Amino acid sequence: MTNDVNPQAADDSEPESEHGSEHGSEPAFEPSTFDPESVPVEDAELAAEVLDFWAATRQYAGMAKASVVVGHTVSETVPPQAWSFGDEPELAETLLAAVLAGDKTATSSALWDYDDEGVPLPLVGELSILLDGDRHPRALIRTTSVVTTTFDEVDDDFAAAEGEDDRTLESWRAGHEAYFRRTLGEGREFSEDMPIVCERFELLYPKR
Repeated sequence: MTNDVNPQAADDSEPESEHGSEHGSEPAFEPSTFDPESVPVEDAELAAEVLDFWAATRQYAGMAKASVVVGHTVSETVPPQAWSFGDEPELAETLLAAVLAGDKTATSSALWDYDDEGVPLPLVGELSILLDGDRHPRALIRTTSVVTTTFDEVDDDFAAAEGEDDRTLESWRAGHEAYFRRTLGEGREFSEDMPIVCERFELLYPKR
């Protein structure tokens, strides 16, 4: 379950917090056009913090530190999308802790969320910055697999990779059904055959 912040496009709206179901939506900022005076203070602070975090950690994604590079490409200077798990701060903290502990290496989202928000699905090789429950950047991950299936086709292996509760398929189904029922958009209803985006990732920073 996820809450997204896209630091690559300016937005004057109030921020939300979770990439689809486990991902959520947050405002985005483009460093080249970002004007701290044009957005709410909390958004400006978040954008600046994400930029600093990216400058300090992008070496873990195979990119040189900003201080030693001359002539950056756009992909090197623009930070990845930043988002937090879940639909509330407590859930964001719990799931982030599981990632940092190495227990959580996957996340799932309702395909409908991407359709309704008009955003593309995650791509293999894509980087993301994970935020904690207080909206501070804490981790850098890389997507390693993206598969679209149905809720009832999610298997034991993927449920265990999500690293939640007791990591069984039974608890995954119970927890995610409850999550989808409370977070699906208007006109959407949970069903056993609803489309699910299953994403696996690797933790790049902090190193374990």
